[in-house]
Amino acid sequence: MSDLSPPGVDRHTHLEGSLDPGWVRQSAAARGLAVPPALELLWRGEACPFEGFIEAFLFGAELLDHPDAIQGAVRAAVSRLPEGHGEPRGLDLWVSPHFLVEHRKLLPLDQLWKGLEAGIAEAARQGVRIAVVVDAVNHFGPRHGHATLNLVLPERPPWVRGFSTGGLEGVPFREWAPVFDRARAAGLRIAAHAGENGPGSNVREAVLEGGVARIVHGVRAAGDPGILDLLAARMVPVDVCLSSNRCLVPDLDPHPLPVLLAAGVRCALGTDDPGVVPCDLPSEWERARRLGVPAEGLEQLRRNAVEDAWCLNPGEGS
Repeated sequence: MSDLSPPGVDRHTHLEGSLDPGWVRQSAAARGLAVPPALELLWRGEACPFEGFIEAFLFGAELLDHPDAIQGAVRAAVSRLPEGHGEPRGLDLWVSPHFLVEHRKLLPLDQLWKGLEAGIAEAARQGVRIAVVVDAVNHFGPRHGHATLNLVLPERPPWVRGFSTGGLEGVPFREWAPVFDRARAAGLRIAAHAGENGPGSNVREAVLEGGVARIVHGVRAAGDPGILDLLAARMVPVDVCLSSNRCLVPDLDPHPLPVLLAAGVRCALGTDDPGVVPCDLPSEWERARRLGVPAEGLEQLRRNAVEDAWCLNPGEGS
């Protein structure tokens, strides 16, 4: 049995949501921009509607217009990991290249890759391994998904290992299946935000009809024993982000993490957007303890964090 200290692997964090708040304030002031009220609200730890969260998230993303800023965002994400003490340390890092490069034209793709490469190399010198997961927007639909793949696949760096959908769960995952198939054929692993701002049934559809191999959040599936059995039987990893869920899914009371673990679901913890909803991996771990997760559940969270992390376990098309 371990000492039940937090694992050194953050299984889910977004580059654009990991910015240091001090850097955001400074960069915004230098541009004559006011921090939006929704972001100030979230920095204070208060709940916010999903639309307000998106406004806050995008405000920070708009500041990522040069490689040094990208590298700094990676550095901020790494800073929220606990010390390794000889154990593996890593990040599965979600990045939205289509938004940064095509939609907002904040910087060219090669400059995005340059900033990420520098941040990943800096992290490696600290013993931290990083896998990048390209994030597309569910509610923009499959055409947007294909456009995202068109952008990143021709000269994909080796550390880009996954493809995912986020945003509002507005387009059925079955309609995304051809995009997921194409990404998988190119050697990318497939994840999806599901069962967060959409119903728990989206988790079932993402796995059975979308062919998704990993679920982000999935918290609304906790009330359906059939979905829990599906996740457990197929050993589908589920990334759970407690602070983010508290703000963005406020009717989860109590949080269903203990229910998911008791059902045999392979959960692990992530910080999601710790520069927007303030947290770090040790605080997420402490939040899990306060939920009443027993020692064996905490130990399972530790094992799952390492065993299912894409940064530590390179694989293709799974």
